[in-house]
Amino acid sequence: MTRTFKISLAAFALIGASTAALAQRDPAYQAARSAGQVGEKPDGYLGVVGAGSAELRAMVNNINIQRKAAYTQQSAQAGSTVEQFAITSGCNLIARTVPGEKYQAPDGSWKTRTNAPPERIASCV
Repeated sequence: MTRTFKISLAAFALIGASTAALAQRDPAYQAARSAGQVGEKPDGYLGVVGAGSAELRAMVNNINIQRKAAYTQQSAQAGSTVEQFAITSGCNLIARTVPGEKYQAPDGSWKTRTNAPPERIASCV
């Protein structure tokens, strides 16, 4: 099994569990996601679309702190860097968006997911 594939599998498993857990625990997160106020970024972290309120930015920051902690732990187990693990996770998270949700395209612009596959960075497999 290649190193990239191992990272991808571990990232996919981790993010699937983390995203579902966060969404279930925090209705504000789910509401912001559904309203297009937050979106997934290629670097594996959540982003605020537009200016956002101080409360929204604080919630996103808290989620990103939790993601970084999880990436740090899982990257050590996968034998990769935190950055590599986060980017692989970003690929998976963007791929898992559903129509109507926001994600950041490779050019840095925010896109709304349609039924078509999302635009992802070239390194996404």
